[in-house]
Amino acid sequence: MFDPTPGVIYEFCLGRGALYAIKFMQAREGPYGGRSWQGTLVRDEYAAYESVLDTETCPGRVAAGCLAHARRKYAELVKADASAVAEEALRRIAAIYRIEAELASMNAAERLGLRKTLAQPLWDELHMWVQLERARVADGGATAKALDYSLNHWTALTRNLLDGEVPVYNNHLERQIRPWAMGRRAWLFTGSELAGQRAAIVMSLVQSAKLNGHDPHAYLRAR
Repeated sequence: MFDPTPGVIYEFCLGRGALYAIKFMQAREGPYGGRSWQGTLVRDEYAAYESVLDTETCPGRVAAGCLAHARRKYAELVKADASAVAEEALRRIAAIYRIEAELASMNAAERLGLRKTLAQPLWDELHMWVQLERARVADGGATAKALDYSLNHWTALTRNLLDGEVPVYNNHLERQIRPWAMGRRAWLFTGSELAGQRAAIVMSLVQSAKLNGHDPHAYLRAR
């Protein structure tokens, strides 16, 4: 059953290796049985995640890419005034973003239907354009790498065209990570592994309270 109540779960890990993500999604004892997590995972292209989504060892999992990460490659080139190609890429991606903004309040079925009608042609044109530009750009440069990122991960980037529940980008997730990123220097030394685990639990409660419109301090006191 789908639970519409938003929430955030942080887990303290000792590193960034795939073993931690794999363990997090493994079957655990509880009211929902012992089946490992299945579904569509929206993520960036950090190499360690590939084993988390291995269909042979982890059936029932599907990868979805983040257009914001592909866009960022072009935005960095524009900021450095290093590529006219990147400016055109941003223009095309902005058109997809505008459509997504119009579909945000719809349910998954409605969103998927209009994505097929309105966004699919823009995605198809973007794909053809990226392929064409890549053929014109020399290997090894920053522009080539930005174009390659889009092409190499195209299937994951366009997963949203097959599932109305899948977002085009995972900016929402990055907003939940931002409090950690902003304070990580102060929290560099948590004292112990147990202290890190406790911090993750507290932050999970705080951010989940915010998502549901609660004052975190009042929410924690009431608990």
